[in-house]
Amino acid sequence: MPRLSVVIPLYNESGSLGPLHERLKAVIATLPVAGHEVVFVDDGSRDTTFAEVAALCAIDPALRAIRFARNFGKEAAMAAGLRAADGDVIVLMDGDLQHPPELIPEMLARWQAGAKMVTAVRRSRDTDPWLRRQLSRGFYGVFKRVSEVALAEGGGDFRLFDRAVVDAINSLPERTRFMKGITSWVGFRQEEIDFDPAERAAGASAWSLLRLLRYAIDGLSAFSTLPLRVWSLVGIGMAMISGLYGGWLVLRTIIWGIDVPGYASVMVSVLFMSGIQLISLGVLGEYVGRIFTEVKARPLYLVAERKGFDEARK
Repeated sequence: MPRLSVVIPLYNESGSLGPLHERLKAVIATLPVAGHEVVFVDDGSRDTTFAEVAALCAIDPALRAIRFARNFGKEAAMAAGLRAADGDVIVLMDGDLQHPPELIPEMLARWQAGAKMVTAVRRSRDTDPWLRRQLSRGFYGVFKRVSEVALAEGGGDFRLFDRAVVDAINSLPERTRFMKGITSWVGFRQEEIDFDPAERAAGASAWSLLRLLRYAIDGLSAFSTLPLRVWSLVGIGMAMISGLYGGWLVLRTIIWGIDVPGYASVMVSVLFMSGIQLISLGVLGEYVGRIFTEVKARPLYLVAERKGFDEARK
């Protein structure tokens, strides 16, 4: 029987940890596993999240806790949890109870049947605001067309991994991480199961539309170079149009002579070309900024405190 690890990134999840712990323990007690651990990663919470986790670690020896020195982001928290987990099967889930622990037995059954990764996919996004639903659909549509990997629409971070998949993910050195793309890029046999997300047990989501937009840009730039190629094609197209227009001006001058150039046409042309150049420079800047982040080679996160790991080694 396998050893199970459950990795849960946390950020300001005070109030939901007690119910989450109770439901997890009830579910794990029914699973055919040789042992288990639950790894909480506190991503620099500003409330009493880590204090509640520490209290749970004091009464449950299967719990582990990592506290970051500051908020490094959910991607860093997931990476830290996967690196700390030592199970044969690893489940990654959120700590707000929108990911129901009761789905883990079905995910484990898929793993026992041969799947190396099982992704829980939302049946619908009816609980999201209309604008967020439309932006999400648009992102998945664009990503499908421009990226080298495919994403399951509605697939989030609620996943089960085989140890081999986690080792492959942990071997990737990049710091601008997009877990949805990484899990698809590593390959292996993957399956999907549907679920309906529940309401948050406490608190509010930290993902604003601006953060989601930045996250989408990170994902597109991490798994596609098409934006760079697009502006090369735009430049070639503009050069061809300019050449044709220049030839027409020469021909018109030869036939009808020189006339007074119009101010409006000059301004429109200058402003249009300036806009094209600024947009292309912005796209280049996004990629150069990511290169700069990678070459600095700073650690993905810094750990301020750990609970439960020393006791587990003993």
